[in-house]
Amino acid sequence: MIYVIDHNDSFTHNVVHQFAMFDKVECDNYDRIDENKIKRASTIIFSPGPGNPKDYPVTSKIYKKFKGKKKIIGICLGFQHILYCEGAKIIEQKKIYHGFQSNVKVVNDKSLFRKGKKFKVGRYHSLKLKEPFKSNNFEITMRCLTSKVAMAFENNKEKIYGFQFHPESFLTINGKILIKKILSA
Repeated sequence: MIYVIDHNDSFTHNVVHQFAMFDKVECDNYDRIDENKIKRASTIIFSPGPGNPKDYPVTSKIYKKFKGKKKIIGICLGFQHILYCEGAKIIEQKKIYHGFQSNVKVVNDKSLFRKGKKFKVGRYHSLKLKEPFKSNNFEITMRCLTSKVAMAFENNKEKIYGFQFHPESFLTINGKILIKKILSA
């Protein structure tokens, strides 16, 4: 079972629908976490959402409690939140990407995806990872071809993954393939 933690985002139901193609999905708001559901889940997803990761201390507690015990996937704010919990700085970008399609490229040979592979993805974010960023077992695996901003990370040892873009968006070509690959990792 997949447990989606909703950060009050209109995209969360798209995330639920997309992931439900692969497994049963339960979804609750970040301030109404169901302990029984989260314990039963094999995967936890941190949804997109407004604001900054520091605005969601409950999500930080969940991350710290289940890191290395369950697969964790972060999308957009969820991507930023995981990195924030790992000590990263999340900053405003000069250009805001809301409803914007970008080309991203796999830049790391430790990725589940083939190095050099390119994807068209949907972006909806005004914040980004400040680099350089280093944390044990975390690898930046995809970058925007134009801006070089980090677009995905993988921690295959502890089964933690993140997309700055929205794999569930209609602007992301082959989003289902991205999701399937991460779920089967």
